[in-house]
Amino acid sequence: MVPISLGVTLLQFFGVLDWMARALNPVFVHLGLPGSSAVIFISGAAAGTYAGIAAMTAIPLTMKQATIVALMIALCHALPMECAVNRKTGSSFGQMALLRIVMAFVCAVVLNLLVPDTGARYIYLGSAPNSGFSEVLATWAVSQVWLSLLVFLIIGVLMVLQRLIEAYGLLEPLSRWLSPLMRLFGLPRQAAYMWLVGNVLGISYGSAVMVELEERGVITRKEANDVNFHLIMNHSMIEDTVVFGATGISPLWLLGTRIAFAIALVWARRLCARARRWMRGHALRGGCL
Repeated sequence: MVPISLGVTLLQFFGVLDWMARALNPVFVHLGLPGSSAVIFISGAAAGTYAGIAAMTAIPLTMKQATIVALMIALCHALPMECAVNRKTGSSFGQMALLRIVMAFVCAVVLNLLVPDTGARYIYLGSAPNSGFSEVLATWAVSQVWLSLLVFLIIGVLMVLQRLIEAYGLLEPLSRWLSPLMRLFGLPRQAAYMWLVGNVLGISYGSAVMVELEERGVITRKEANDVNFHLIMNHSMIEDTVVFGATGISPLWLLGTRIAFAIALVWARRLCARARRWMRGHALRGGCL
């Protein structure tokens, strides 16, 4: 997180971000974002949520812009590592990566239309315009102490929560309680435990549990692949929501958008599969006639 924040700060000081903003603005303007926010998205996608937040606080943003880019990071954080985990549980690395990137931009377009622009500013930890190099570095150093303390606090609370859930064996009873909800999500009832693991522990940390569920026959490889299509849109709900919420972003926009698009994606995929089966069956009957 710290080196990425420093890198963004230096890019801004030497005018590289201004150049990027002008070059990429024709694309990102449709998302309601400045072109320089591409650095935020790339940082989050490559290195994870906390790197994305470090980049967000180093670039001046409105609260609306921060909400949009936070959603994009939530959908695409740690992309290489998590897509590799998806592959271990039966999904295509390339398909998962491409789908997450495409859906991040689609969701950004939708949020740009829905989120009201109140003019409120997001947390900016950078220096004032026309500051000298030493002042920029000093401001950055102080901001990183503050941000690091906040991140350590959030991670500590989340780790305690996760350990309590594991220690008291709450995942299984919670998954049984959530089983009926899987029908709404377009997933099999027995996928509730895998879904809960992905949302409480995240895709990366929950990968071992997911692989074990497959090996024990609790869930088939096809069903695990189906769950992955939901989880790429809607995973690490507790961590992502708490982290971004702590910086002032509304949890309702993040949760509501992710859940809605996850449901839409899974059901659209199921409907397409049914349509393909119907077309194949119709073609076979036509051939017999």
